[in-house]
Amino acid sequence: MRLVIATCSVTYSGRLNAHLAQATRLLMVKADGAVLVHSDGGSYKPLNWMSPPATLRTTAPDEEQAQAGITEVWTVRAEKSDDTLTILISEIHHDSAHELGTDPGLVKDGVESDLQRLLAEQIDRLGDGHRLIRREHQTPIGPVDILAKGPGGTVAVELKRRGDIDGVEQLTRYLDLLNRDPLLAPVEGVFAAQQIRPQARTLAEDRGIRCLVLDYEEMRGLDDADSRLF
Repeated sequence: MRLVIATCSVTYSGRLNAHLAQATRLLMVKADGAVLVHSDGGSYKPLNWMSPPATLRTTAPDEEQAQAGITEVWTVRAEKSDDTLTILISEIHHDSAHELGTDPGLVKDGVESDLQRLLAEQIDRLGDGHRLIRREHQTPIGPVDILAKGPGGTVAVELKRRGDIDGVEQLTRYLDLLNRDPLLAPVEGVFAAQQIRPQARTLAEDRGIRCLVLDYEEMRGLDDADSRLF
């Protein structure tokens, strides 16, 4: 990864046009071809960027640019579109390259995969008379986290750490497809999460989807009921 702190202006042209006036910014050039432009604010989100695959070409400024104080011109072109990111550099304050190697990826405790595994092992949390059919049931638009059989028919479960409206919409799309399958219909939906936002619960209940709040620590057997005050 190359890290450059430079006084520069940035212009993006293609599917949309955007311009950043001259200021001191952090330019990140990643090994996969991505180029990101950061300021000293805005948290993790870059001000502008070019996603890979892309190519970066550095050239000298033309006469007009040189007279305006430009010392380098970076032209970043997308390989699969006409999008172009042009960075006009007036001064470089820092320039370093670092070999980061292969990243093993982020491992989280209590993410959806853990909740999915635990709920599959404790399928009776959906109610008496339920049995697991399979995890990661494939559909044309993605996998349903858990497919189970209940007293009233098939049950499709969508799992989230924090249940929001997007998760309800996702489960709604799955249910629409699954209920077209005569071997599965009727299919009931269960939206399960550690926390479910009130708006998501309202939307789910309006669509006939049951909500289930999961206590991750208790499911893991780490909840000590004897130590509770209430």
